[in-house]
Amino acid sequence: MKIEIEKVKKKQLDLSEVEPASHFPVLVQMEAAGECTFTAPVSTKVTAVWEYDHVRATGHVESAARLTCSRCLAEYDFPITSDFTIFYTEGEEESAEDEVELSDEELISATYRGDEIDMDPEIAEQVMLEVPYKPLCSESCKGLCPECGSDLNAGECGCDRGGINLKMAALKKIKIEK
Repeated sequence: MKIEIEKVKKKQLDLSEVEPASHFPVLVQMEAAGECTFTAPVSTKVTAVWEYDHVRATGHVESAARLTCSRCLAEYDFPITSDFTIFYTEGEEESAEDEVELSDEELISATYRGDEIDMDPEIAEQVMLEVPYKPLCSESCKGLCPECGSDLNAGECGCDRGGINLKMAALKKIKIEK
């Protein structure tokens, strides 16, 4: 999706686009890494206006992904929606070598060069940020039994998990002589 600067200086632009996830290299990398599988195209609607010396792009992104629960390993579908606002100012991207703290305004701003703005990197970033780092099929997911590997969401397996803390299980074998 591209915003033409001369057009947005004259009037508000309303843009919409539907692209497959394969259009965005970052999303292709996520799929290749096994993080998720995108099951719907990336649908984007953006309103761009010229304000003083910058472009304000307000938008909405929708898609869907198939994720694997990190507790029970079940696959489930996850809807992706994100609303965003990005301020584009003309200039060079700063390549800071040192660590600096960014203000709230800097977190939602980007730079552009030339006579148009390519929004694809920001659109892909919005989708990427909505995919959970540790996906769960539900907040109440019980996971797998550490003894037999059964899905505890389907029911109890009958194993004696007797409140043993697996982190301290190795200490159970230590014998202290007096």
